Amino acid sequence: MKRFRTALSVTALALAVGLAGCSAAGTASTGTSITGTTTSGTAASSGTAEAVSLDTLAADTHYDADDLTWDAASEVAVTLANGASTVASGTSSDAVKVDGGTVTISADGTYRLTGSLSDGQVVVAAGEEAVVRIILDGADITSSTGSPFVVQSANEAIVVLEDGTSNTLSDAATYADQGEDAPDAALYSMADLTIAGTGSLTVDGKYNDGISSKDGLVLAAGTVKVDAADDGIVGKDYAVLLDGDYQVTAGDDGFKSENEEDEGRGWVLINGGTLNVSAGDDGIKAFNTLTIAAGTATVEESEEGLEAQHIMISGGTATVTSNDDGVNASGGSSGSTDSQGGMGGGEMAAGDYTVEITGGSLTINSQGDGLDSNGNATITGGTVVVNGPTNDGNGALDVNGELVVNGGTVAAAGSSGMAVTPGTSSSQSGVQLTFGSALPAGTTFQLADSSGAVVATFVTAKQAASLVFSSAAITAGEEYTVYTGGTAQVTAGLGDGTLDGAQEQGTVTAGEYTAARGPGGR
Repeated sequence: MKRFRTALSVTALALAVGLAGCSAAGTASTGTSITGTTTSGTAASSGTAEAVSLDTLAADTHYDADDLTWDAASEVAVTLANGASTVASGTSSDAVKVDGGTVTISADGTYRLTGSLSDGQVVVAAGEEAVVRIILDGADITSSTGSPFVVQSANEAIVVLEDGTSNTLSDAATYADQGEDAPDAALYSMADLTIAGTGSLTVDGKYNDGISSKDGLVLAAGTVKVDAADDGIVGKDYAVLLDGDYQVTAGDDGFKSENEEDEGRGWVLINGGTLNVSAGDDGIKAFNTLTIAAGTATVEESEEGLEAQHIMISGGTATVTSNDDGVNASGGSSGSTDSQGGMGGGEMAAGDYTVEITGGSLTINSQGDGLDSNGNATITGGTVVVNGPTNDGNGALDVNGELVVNGGTVAAAGSSGMAVTPGTSSSQSGVQLTFGSALPAGTTFQLADSSGAVVATFVTAKQAASLVFSSAAITAGEEYTVYTGGTAQVTAGLGDGTLDGAQEQGTVTAGEYTAARGPGGR
């Protein structure tokens, strides 16, 4: 049944994300602690609230919390040792074969691995219907010829990190087998893969990828550090983070799903936990839809931070630093429609690409475009802060179709040459400030209404010549006085302030956007 279930469309998941942003009914806790007792293994709650329910995940992925519960009495104990690995006698022990440095598991069941192999490999070849649970209990596996951990065949492989233990997987810099279907990651699976447990795992992918599933991937828990020559963590059909702490350093993409062939696949969901990425190319990437619904996602270094055909943020905290675009809705199918033009229109035609922000917090520091959609973008909630480019060839906001702002708070600072503002379909008003010369990093901007009350305080993270600001505190048609300086208490650039010591710069009228002038022309 699981094999058919994984073919469901991501549409239901996207709908659940949207609904969960409006109601607490879609919350549940993830299983993050898996321990073996005298009678059974149990999955304990971490108390982390999710924006997408586990029932929805069970319908759209292979994930099943029941798989994180097992009878400890049925565990097969495997002690790893160079040239002398042993298997405890008992139930299913005949399903483990030792051949030199290779340990092969050939049947459904739960296997507890301890010890180390300085030059060896663990192989799961259990058949297409098997659910194989591998408990890493202080296991250290290194291979000098290829991948140290390979799932050749199973319905689902579950890697459990035993509480309080440290485990390592390290592959070779060059693989002896480089055929088309050969493993190419330190932790490689041809089957659906789940990582769980509260222990730690260090993955050193010297050849290519760190962790790679050629089916679906769910990160349910664990403290995991991945260092990879190419991609860090990859799930083909989908890549889901439910909980745990994942630190990824990658020469190419950091965390991604790459299925470009099957409709409704190739999506990424961050639904809890912590993900920290430093990538040589894209930080977090999906071919289809990238959703951040809960948890914390930080892209410390990248060419493009978040990239997918459709990008949805309904909760959680996302922080992106990029050498090029911070958030980029592009790729995927490229069917285009006519540009909607107007205040939010770019010069290129709008394609089938979207950015949709309904909640959460998004902070971008980009050298290229900050928030970029090759189609449309909609903001109805949450907080969006962009410290965009300093060069006029890019903009803090870049939307080929229309940027619709119907809620939330938006502060987008950057160069003035390609400034984009909310489109005419927006129900929430805002202001645009454009200065004749760029103001330095650390400049405090403040807006005061006609009574002198401060309604907005923003502190730039770097040089800026333009600022677009929209929030529920701004009323269309009202005039606001712009100040620089004063006092400010901010988080990610936004917060509260006073006009003590501030300098008046001019006035702006809410809803009157123009990229050509600002208060006083300064």
